[in-house]
Amino acid sequence: MTQFDKPINIFLACILLTAIYSCSGGQSAGEGAATAKPQTAVTVTTVDNSSLADSIELNATSSFLQKNYVSANAIGYIQKVNVQPGHYVAKGQVMFVIKTKEAQSIGNTINVLDTTFKFSGINVIRASRSGFVTQLLHQVGDYVQDGAQLAIISNRESFAFVLQLPYELKGVIANNQNMVLTLPDGEKLNGHVASLMPSVDTLSQTQGIVIKVNNTHPIPENLVAKARIIKTAKSSVPSLPKSAVLSNETQNEFWVMKLINDTTAVRTPVKKGIESGGRIEILSPKFNPADRVAVTGNYGLADTASVKIVKP
Repeated sequence: MTQFDKPINIFLACILLTAIYSCSGGQSAGEGAATAKPQTAVTVTTVDNSSLADSIELNATSSFLQKNYVSANAIGYIQKVNVQPGHYVAKGQVMFVIKTKEAQSIGNTINVLDTTFKFSGINVIRASRSGFVTQLLHQVGDYVQDGAQLAIISNRESFAFVLQLPYELKGVIANNQNMVLTLPDGEKLNGHVASLMPSVDTLSQTQGIVIKVNNTHPIPENLVAKARIIKTAKSSVPSLPKSAVLSNETQNEFWVMKLINDTTAVRTPVKKGIESGGRIEILSPKFNPADRVAVTGNYGLADTASVKIVKP
């Protein structure tokens, strides 16, 4: 062996050792990748029995269904007006005082000629119903004809909310004789169905439902409230949180990710019923009380996915 052969042998030995180490290291890395299976963190829930109701929310508008028209009872001049728009008047309250045309022109001449005649020509007009003055059409000094309209009173006893109900939902009124109306400021009023209007709107095909309410303070006309109409109600039905039920893009297929053990979730098709309060009724299949269903982390999971249960 020459002096040049020894370094060459050492160099070849180093290359051989490097190749052996690389092969062994790559094999163990590949085996580790093959054995490591990713797990998705999920939280789970169980099927509970609860009461659900399928409902819709419709608008109801406040209205005075009856209006009383105050008219002049003689030809003459208005001497006094005791009301203003928006004022409340009681039945029998004096609203206008009219002096007839003859009394205005003749004055006290007749009384001077005959003191026993007692001619004044003053006519008093009183409110025929209690309510609010919504229109005031004449003021002091106006000349009015007999029968001329002086004011309009909204009859307080006729106050109600009118709900426009689609005619195809007419059958639900039987189960909604009593309902709660929510005003824009959050106040809630208890009401009951008093009557149904005898006509239907031509364009919207809705029927007016008259709802009487128990209000302790005046409510303005044309105020829009929200009324919750219950279409279907069920008690003690199996249900799951809405986030536990998944669907396709067209929402004609629904499924849940049911856990068959602590680390595996399988796709289970379901048929859902009514939806209310963030929960969905499960019509089929029938789940056991101990069955666990993924409620978070379930989106996008494939069938027979590897999961890891975490606390919510």
